Amino acid sequence: MMKVSVTTTKFDLSDGDLKQMCQLGVDCVDFGTGSSFPGVKEQGFPDLDAVLKMKKRVRSFGLDVNRVTLPDISQKFMNDEKGSEKELENSVNSVKVFGEAGIKLVRQRFAGDTFNYMTKSYQALQRGGAIARGESLSFQKELFETPTLEQHEQWRSRFRDAYSKLVPVCEEYEVNLGMHPSDSPNHETPFGGLGFRRIMDEFPSKNVGYIYCVGTRAEEGGSPLVLNEINHYGRKNRIFLVHFRNVRGSLPTAGAFEEALLDDGDMNMYKILLELKKVGYNGCLNPDHVPMMEGDNPDLDGNWAHSNIGWSYGSVGFAYSIGYIKALLAALVEFEG
Repeated sequence: MMKVSVTTTKFDLSDGDLKQMCQLGVDCVDFGTGSSFPGVKEQGFPDLDAVLKMKKRVRSFGLDVNRVTLPDISQKFMNDEKGSEKELENSVNSVKVFGEAGIKLVRQRFAGDTFNYMTKSYQALQRGGAIARGESLSFQKELFETPTLEQHEQWRSRFRDAYSKLVPVCEEYEVNLGMHPSDSPNHETPFGGLGFRRIMDEFPSKNVGYIYCVGTRAEEGGSPLVLNEINHYGRKNRIFLVHFRNVRGSLPTAGAFEEALLDDGDMNMYKILLELKKVGYNGCLNPDHVPMMEGDNPDLDGNWAHSNIGWSYGSVGFAYSIGYIKALLAALVEFEG
């Protein structure tokens, strides 16, 4: 049975946060910021006791921890600068800590996996004045250079260096390593359509897979691409988590896209759910990047301007999205007969 998770960008969740999640019917929490865990700033990787206490506290509210994030891999590592191997060592130690804590899904972020300079970010006003993230190719008038083939291959080589160390540890500790696609999926981004799929070719381990973001992949090719990719990755049991996000437009068709509420974008989200069901997916659905609604106190990040990227207490947008997903799941069970 599929479940509902929400992302938090902070480690210290209040009782109010956890109560609201429980009241709304959330099943799991995804921790989206690797640097937020106690111990990371002091020793480079999370403190096991703090992680265990956090997990116990989350479970006391009827929730569970679904996904966590490793400390970021910076541009220094990707450039192979002196001393940067310590970052990879910290990520490896983090996998061990989370594995010992019984947490089964981790994500590793890599600097340079997006080319934000290729698009112009704008505030999209939608139904009733809801504020959503928009990205446009044509509004970007500033000149820029994209990486050469040689630079791209150098970046990919460093990515392989990191995964070559992470994957065996994930296998040993029975932890899955999930990758999110490049957001936005501009041409030649490392984890756009071609590079995203290549991860599975380079690392065929069953512990390597995807945090499949429906909205991000729709930005590259709409519903047909999303349905085909779910079928491809899902049949191979490589979808570890789904970011359940709707969008309007796409970069190839409109030269732009806007994030949207689940019932107000181009995709029929029930069809997405049916395809996930068809391939046997039983993980979490996470309504990330929720448009901002009246009364919201949004969790903002400059990399994805005008988007509510993480849980915030009293968020109308998150409450709406959670309820919408739970209604879809109830309908899925009912109409299965």
